[in-house]
Amino acid sequence: MPTYQYRCKICNYEFEEFQKITDDPLVMCPECQKQSLKRVIAGGAGLVFKGTGFYITDYKKENKSATPAPEKKPDTKTQKKAEKGLKNNQKN
Repeated sequence: MPTYQYRCKICNYEFEEFQKITDDPLVMCPECQKQSLKRVIAGGAGLVFKGTGFYITDYKKENKSATPAPEKKPDTKTQKKAEKGLKNNQKN
């Protein structure tokens, strides 16, 4: 059964009422006793997934990094030494 929110047009009194969907909307304000209630559309509560057995809590992959790590450029000094070593090995 849903919870409906009501507001009085005269005194602006607001309250929530737990009713069946098939029940008629309330019309009598409990505060000022006038027939001026209006059912208000409320935001309601979002879904809450707690515990096991839900995709959100059990199987969803975690996004560890939003951006990929930058590539490391090889050190030019180390690269030159490696090239020099290859040339020396080819001469022998």
